[in-house]
Amino acid sequence: MAQTIYVGGLLVATPRLEDPNFRRSVVLILEHDRVGGTLGVVLNRPSDISVTQVLPTWDSLVSGPPVLFQGGPVQTDSALALAAVPSGGEPLGWRRLATRIPAVSRLGTVDLDAPPEILAGEIAQMRIFAGYAGWTPGQLEAEIAEGAWYVVDAEPGDTFFADPESLWRTVLRRQPSELAFVATCPDDPTMN
Repeated sequence: MAQTIYVGGLLVATPRLEDPNFRRSVVLILEHDRVGGTLGVVLNRPSDISVTQVLPTWDSLVSGPPVLFQGGPVQTDSALALAAVPSGGEPLGWRRLATRIPAVSRLGTVDLDAPPEILAGEIAQMRIFAGYAGWTPGQLEAEIAEGAWYVVDAEPGDTFFADPESLWRTVLRRQPSELAFVATCPDDPTMN
């Protein structure tokens, strides 16, 4: 079964994916094209580092938990922020994701070099990610063909899910047919 990769979609790690960077991860796709490859952020890896420690001026705008999230294994010394706007507007310092998916149509990236004051009152939720996940052209398609990822639709609350550690199971549980049963797969299938 071919799975289409698209901006605003989710990559959900299958139980077969053992890479510790992506084991049981949920990745939001931020960019995808045949020339540049794919870029996304892991949504369900909160770190122990508070936003106050690294980007104190943005702390008041971050949605809970107020920590940096491990966005992926690429450029972990850089930060990327996602924010949702409550209306259809496009505030200064915020860029809408290039997607037609209604669930993430109010989601965009934040320019962390901009003064936070220009976004205060303009955004509804925000998270900051250290690093990102990236694939060269064709690499992600090959991983999907090998059975490493499911591609599923995002829902509005996924990016800012209150309990990030349970997001993998939650996303799988809401899928149709047998894919929902994957959510019950134990952490170690040999212990089943």
